[in-house]
Amino acid sequence: DLDTAKQELEEFIPHVRNISDNSIRKMAGRDLARFKQFKKQGIAVKFGRFSQKENNQIRKNIEEFLLITGIDSAEKLLFTSRYPEDKDTINRLKADHLFCEKLSEGIPRPWRLIYYRARKMFDSHNYKGRYSTEEKEKLKKYYALHGNNWKKISELMSRSNLSVAMKYSEIKSAVNYGPWSKEETQKLMHAVEEVIRKRIEKEDGNSLSSSEKSHREISIGREALCHKLPWTEIAAKVGTRFWRQCKQKWTTVLTNKMTKGQQLYRGTKGLQAKINLIKRLYEMKVEDDNEVDWEKLSNAIGDVPKAYVQAKFYKLKVSCVPLWQKKTFSEIIDYLFEEKLPELEEQL
Repeated sequence: DLDTAKQELEEFIPHVRNISDNSIRKMAGRDLARFKQFKKQGIAVKFGRFSQKENNQIRKNIEEFLLITGIDSAEKLLFTSRYPEDKDTINRLKADHLFCEKLSEGIPRPWRLIYYRARKMFDSHNYKGRYSTEEKEKLKKYYALHGNNWKKISELMSRSNLSVAMKYSEIKSAVNYGPWSKEETQKLMHAVEEVIRKRIEKEDGNSLSSSEKSHREISIGREALCHKLPWTEIAAKVGTRFWRQCKQKWTTVLTNKMTKGQQLYRGTKGLQAKINLIKRLYEMKVEDDNEVDWEKLSNAIGDVPKAYVQAKFYKLKVSCVPLWQKKTFSEIIDYLFEEKLPELEEQL
């Protein structure tokens, strides 16, 4: 029954009582036995970003299921509604060959998260670049007709469900997309200061009076300026920008302050920074970007926040690595080291 399912699942998912009853029933069927099996092996249930190892396991599970059933593509398997003429046959094969169990094999996560990850990995409508003005207008029109039916809207726009949902959340807010004004930047800085002050005062407890708290100067480490800030809350205080814009702008503000306005990524300095970044990443020999200590890596460019380094690496791989979306993290690094590095060193 539902109460027993909640009680048993709570051992593996502490926030389970915040999940809808319908989702709990599905998890009891799809996940509970798997979670217990993983527990016997001493493996904890995971959340957060998927590792390269987990992505590879998803690919393996999908490939094996396609071989067993004869379904000719991962897209047909995961986006069956796009193929109405084959829909009944595919759904029957999925039921007969226990698709849920096969997809989640060897991955200690809730089935729903594995399914969403697989759909993101194999969706041909992903990675289609920026939305044009015409596409944004279409998105508004389709939302007016279909509401939150992202599945329907994604089919009409040939974009992934996640992409159209996130883009609409940006469009519907009173967001400014132009250059930041002085007033907006000040609002951002005050908003960040406010949340950091609250956090520090909470940690201090009642050791200071309210008067002392409001007037004292605070000295904080770099970690507090960059790490796990509540961007949705900060964006609400700024009022005219989306949370991702606030995060990017704050990285720019921090970088300017930490480097005293020096241009670290232009001219010969920029070439040297790219060379250092590629060499350091290659030396790390990691298989997944989750394993990279971006904070430590920041001095490859200069005294900058880790978000700045991550952004520069993203631009580097997008501009220099052909078909980077289909390559693993280690393949991207190898390509940059073997193909791009000699070119940059010659330019320098």
